[in-house]
Amino acid sequence: MANRHLSRSIVLQTLFEWDFLPEDRKGESSADSEIRNMLERNLKEFAPGVEDDAFVLLLLEQVLQKRSAVDEIIEKAAPDWPIEKISVIDRNILRIGLTELLFGDRKEVPPKVAINEAIELAKTFGGENSGKFVNGVLGAVYKEIGEPGKEQESRRKKAEEPLDITKLPVETLGGALVYCEKDGTVLLAFVHDVFGYWTLSKGKIEPGEDIKQGTKRAIKKEIGLDIDIEGELGENEYVATHPEKGKSLKKVVYFLAGSEYKELELEKSGGLDGARWFPLSAIPELRIYSDMIPLISKAIETISGKNL
Repeated sequence: MANRHLSRSIVLQTLFEWDFLPEDRKGESSADSEIRNMLERNLKEFAPGVEDDAFVLLLLEQVLQKRSAVDEIIEKAAPDWPIEKISVIDRNILRIGLTELLFGDRKEVPPKVAINEAIELAKTFGGENSGKFVNGVLGAVYKEIGEPGKEQESRRKKAEEPLDITKLPVETLGGALVYCEKDGTVLLAFVHDVFGYWTLSKGKIEPGEDIKQGTKRAIKKEIGLDIDIEGELGENEYVATHPEKGKSLKKVVYFLAGSEYKELELEKSGGLDGARWFPLSAIPELRIYSDMIPLISKAIETISGKNL
């Protein structure tokens, strides 16, 4: 067994033990005496000779420091699985894999290596479906961040068969760029996701539900605003990967909508961690998904043409 794979196994074993501690006894750093004692004991018992490995100490420290952010990402990538409902082994494997995938040194641990190592841990220490579940969650996050390293890998591998999106199940969503006026200034409402992007509020449209009424309901639920839809901005679609249900095609219809000013009330969600109003002048400085920019530009052009 390669030393780094063994080190990851020891980190997993230590996190498994640590996860049963009460929250008030959990430290956020490997320097915490309790978890450090666990790690040293496990190293001596199961990996003699690896006690001085800097990799195992650094990995444990990173996992603990990034735990809150990583747990939010897990809940976004696996929306049907609240973090407390995921088995102790699987959630700590995901914490290790996502920490290496998102926050590690990609020269030291390429993204595909981080994913494959996590899958191997799941197959070794998890249940019958753990490998598939871990692969699904990490694969979804990997695609969300733009599949770093895929170009280099594709030079070594045969090209995959193109995905036929016409055969995927379709889920319809409605979203809106909401604006208001406060003290003579036009403000736009954005939500912030756990991947670090500002984007537009949206939600699922139920079967048979009118798209505009469904969008109003979804915006009210997600950010607490009552909106008046003024026009359609456009449509967007993307392939989403669910760790249990597989791939689906999500089609989103976006609208321009007005609202009275009030503080945004963000719904508790594993995928979002913030909601704010921004003046038009601040929009160019925001980190925004590229496919959202044309819709936002169209909305700003429309708003600018109004006599507010």
